Amino acid sequence: MATPLHPAILPSSSSSSSSSDPRVALLPGLVPSPTVVSVGRSFFPLSEFSGLKKINANPSPAFASLNSRTPRAFPSGGRILCKTQEERALAGAVPAVTDTTWQSLVLKATGPVLVEFWAPWCSPCRMIHPVVAELSEAYAGKLKCFKLNTDDSPSIATQYGIRSIPTIMIFINGEKKDAVIGAVPKTTLTASIEKFL
Repeated sequence: MATPLHPAILPSSSSSSSSSDPRVALLPGLVPSPTVVSVGRSFFPLSEFSGLKKINANPSPAFASLNSRTPRAFPSGGRILCKTQEERALAGAVPAVTDTTWQSLVLKATGPVLVEFWAPWCSPCRMIHPVVAELSEAYAGKLKCFKLNTDDSPSIATQYGIRSIPTIMIFINGEKKDAVIGAVPKTTLTASIEKFL
């Protein structure tokens, strides 16, 4: 029968030389601690986490290749990473509709309305978000696009028989005209939209 391992953190001595540790040169924000963890009969040194560090606006050339995205510099000297296409779509390119706004934004709207039924945990939904955002921009003025989180508004999803997400529905004058289920190509959604313009 195997014996369970019980980690124990042991107090360390006050005399430690962190400058002799080669990890300090590799990771300047990480200051090793003399704390030791005992697991069974083995002892492992632990590094102390001292919090997040501000990244310089101009990274050194040695670490520039590690960035897969282009950094943006700000006057304060910090930086953020550029958002991906999916993050831009989720950030609000397609406005959300809820139980309280459903009547005014979808059912009483003039002209065609596209509604994407989705949920945050749904991977195919995240794949189709950028496509719906592109269609929203391409058909601006001709088609209104909204997204409805089925977790937040389950009564609407139940009312329209949503059993699988993502589901894209097109409404005209409050009446459901078409539905496309699943993460489909942009051409499929475009063909469905074109029938009602």
